[in-house]
Amino acid sequence: MQFSELNDPSAMSHPEVHGVVVLARNGDRTECPQHPITYQAGSTASTPLGEVQAYQLGTFLRSTYISPSSSSHIQGISSDLVDLKEVHVRVKVGTEGASVFDSATAVLQGLFPPTEKNRMTLANETTVVAPLGGYQYVPIETVEPVNDRSLESWTNCPAFQKHVEQVLKSDKAREVEKNAQPFFNTLRDFVFGRPTTIENMYNLYDHVSSELVHNKTFAHRFPPTFIEQARGLANFRENAIFSDERMGGIGNIASRTVLSSILKALQRIAFNDDPLKFMLIETTYQPFISFFHQTGAVKKHPELQAIPDFGSAIAIELRRAPPPDAREFLRFKWRNGTSGNFETVNVFNHHEDIPLTEFIYRLENSVVDSNREWAQACQASSASSWMGLESSDVAANRFMDAVFGMTALFFLMLFAWFGSHAVKSYRRRNYVRLQGDEMIHANPQVVSCGTQNEKA
Repeated sequence: MQFSELNDPSAMSHPEVHGVVVLARNGDRTECPQHPITYQAGSTASTPLGEVQAYQLGTFLRSTYISPSSSSHIQGISSDLVDLKEVHVRVKVGTEGASVFDSATAVLQGLFPPTEKNRMTLANETTVVAPLGGYQYVPIETVEPVNDRSLESWTNCPAFQKHVEQVLKSDKAREVEKNAQPFFNTLRDFVFGRPTTIENMYNLYDHVSSELVHNKTFAHRFPPTFIEQARGLANFRENAIFSDERMGGIGNIASRTVLSSILKALQRIAFNDDPLKFMLIETTYQPFISFFHQTGAVKKHPELQAIPDFGSAIAIELRRAPPPDAREFLRFKWRNGTSGNFETVNVFNHHEDIPLTEFIYRLENSVVDSNREWAQACQASSASSWMGLESSDVAANRFMDAVFGMTALFFLMLFAWFGSHAVKSYRRRNYVRLQGDEMIHANPQVVSCGTQNEKA
């Protein structure tokens, strides 16, 4: 379903775009197996195809929001040379970190391509153009889950792990798995020993889809309908896990944390004295599913209950009404993959743009704004449970801390005892009792003193 601004009734009422926040998924990468319960993932790397997809997204965003000829051009944004005060980039570097970072770099290359205007004249009147024909370097803020849970909140989260287990044990999941047994029996020949279960369905889909793109022999052998069946089962699994009936439920934890960055950026853009106009958040697929559920977009657009393709993006446009209405409104644009145009998606049962104040009001009680709030939502008992330790390791970690502490105290006392005895022994060897007087002389050079020496 395609939407255009010509058919959008709110386009005429809020024509000016004053800023945009983009949530983007990374491009194609190598296979990335992840634990079906904890979502801890192995290493992965971006591919040239993924970098091209991300670059295409960047050029699309430039033509939509940076180019002065676009009807959605951001008012007042620098179109030739990037103004670093107007742009902010946050990148998730947890699971799939390498491919996400590379994708963000490629998006920025498309957004702000090299230009000969990126030059300067030195004091000796020599003109210097930046490398690669005027390459524009845009700073990237990396968000690591060991110190900031905003872009990866579903790992090391005890409450979310319980939620995953409950979903996989539900009657619905068992029914889907039972009905999929004929497909699983045939799929075994193509997954090389991987468990063919609904629990492992994302890894199965990730494997066959990756092989279908990168392995010519596999692509020639794989039945054409199998990828659609695998995608459907993976969509069912991930949609059930990264969603919740309650807006503030643990199933929506992926979007509840990323919305903290989104809302702060929108408030900065709305503030006239803040120069921010464009924010890019590069991440993986999980927040997209939760975002569409948390904002109610899936009610009008059920097709959004799925894993987004590589290079997908949500653009949240901040628009202003003409005077005398001075309010800010939000319009949500969505593009799945790297082809086609943006589609307008309505949230919270609105049929047009939603006021920024209403959007914040509806979400403020469910958004997670800090690591402390994340720990409370995840029922993490201590800071160690979000610093990289599994929740099951917390109790064992406390026990080991106690053992190490007692051992250290024992060795400290033993060292003190040996030290005190060594000092006493040293004093006995170096003190000499003089003849006559009952006193101690501490000079090690004196061995004996005769009577004549005393008189002298």
